[in-house]
Amino acid sequence: MPDLILLRHGRSIWNELNLFTGWHDVDLDAQGEVEATRAGELLALEGDLDLRMLHTSVLTRAIRTAELALHAAQRSWLPVRRSWRLNERHYGDLTGKDKKETADQFGLDQVKLWRRSYDVPPPPLGEGDPRRSDLDPRYRDVPAEFIPASECLKDVVARVTPYFSDVIAEDLRREAVRGGAVIVVAHGNSLRALRKVLENIADDEIAALEIPTGIPYRVRLDNELNVLDARYLGDPAAAAAAAEAVARQAG
Repeated sequence: MPDLILLRHGRSIWNELNLFTGWHDVDLDAQGEVEATRAGELLALEGDLDLRMLHTSVLTRAIRTAELALHAAQRSWLPVRRSWRLNERHYGDLTGKDKKETADQFGLDQVKLWRRSYDVPPPPLGEGDPRRSDLDPRYRDVPAEFIPASECLKDVVARVTPYFSDVIAEDLRREAVRGGAVIVVAHGNSLRALRKVLENIADDEIAALEIPTGIPYRVRLDNELNVLDARYLGDPAAAAAAAEAVARQAG
């Protein structure tokens, strides 16, 4: 039976500043580097876990988390696939804005709607806005109509699902033969989308799912890729506290 590890990147510079980040590319901060290394140590402690393939987004904070974690787990040599489809949700015109100040300006209910509703995106970025990703070389092979100006979670599910079905699932089926595991290092909303698909979480329930930074989530699957059981590695109380910290970011 294959294993799937889902890991949200460690704390980034903009996480520390409490800014909406989305597709904006920022690195880990010092705490994020520690979280990534600790994630690798937790992976190494799983004696029956045989990591064979890595998937990441194309954003630096996920890539660096994967590098640090796999170094600590002595698996730096893993083959890797990267895809924009695993990027964080695009926060549109909220990108770069302080979460607490945005809540003060628009009201906590409105910000919660933008952050956690399933199908309500934030206001989009306008044409020519320097925060747009159109000219970023990492997306030069992505059709222009696929590069968002804003996204809701429903949009993220729509772009993550084909990547899971066509790429990650194939790796998992191959690893089912040899008992290997696949690790995906990505972001809060792209991992929320993956868990919605894997765990059949309802649209009206997915908003309540908080994903902590830097703590691996191990999903045991059967050969049909149905979830048998799932858990965060390490101390469950620490994972719960980290998830609660994420929930408080908007004030």
